[in-house]
Amino acid sequence: MFELQNVTVNGILQIDQLTIPENQFTCILGPSGSGKSTLLRLLNDLSSPDDGKILYKNKPINEFDPLQLRRTVVMVSQAPVIFQGSIEDNLQIGLSFSGKEAASVKEMETMLELFMLDKKLGDEAENLSGGEKQRLSWARAMLLDPEVFLLDEPTSALDEETARTVLTRFYEYAKKHSKTVIMITHSKELAELAAENTIDLSQYSLGSEGL
Repeated sequence: MFELQNVTVNGILQIDQLTIPENQFTCILGPSGSGKSTLLRLLNDLSSPDDGKILYKNKPINEFDPLQLRRTVVMVSQAPVIFQGSIEDNLQIGLSFSGKEAASVKEMETMLELFMLDKKLGDEAENLSGGEKQRLSWARAMLLDPEVFLLDEPTSALDEETARTVLTRFYEYAKKHSKTVIMITHSKELAELAAENTIDLSQYSLGSEGL
């Protein structure tokens, strides 16, 4: 799905060759400052390398329209973006931005159940806890039905049991629908639960990125 060739990011990463397979669940491991978030940003063209080439589906990533790419390769950040309004507003807004058809009530309620959000669609999103906002952001990405999910510590604000349950449900969804998932995690337990492929960035790291 992705191939990195002679990629350098000044002071952070140096990757001679790295392939990330299609339709697999890849976990990115490494200590703080090893470049994990930098790598995710490279994969949907939020950042560009100083040198080297990044291929997506065998085509240089910088030849894609960035907005179209980010509708196919969707990022779920560790600090979720929550918009003013209700839970429903937040679930629908990604679809609206992408020019896609609005989700049905049933589809949205299915997402809330999958992510263990015991809330009503009309509840105010700003009143959610940090962990609930994280799951709402993840559910919004799910409704976009992208080819690739880039997940930056998506369970960091969740307790261990909730994190394990949500990740298991998401893993089952990803395998059923042939999705490519690339997830940063500090948890070896969660990596062992879901990962079909692992990347230890410490071997490519040049310095600190502040994460």
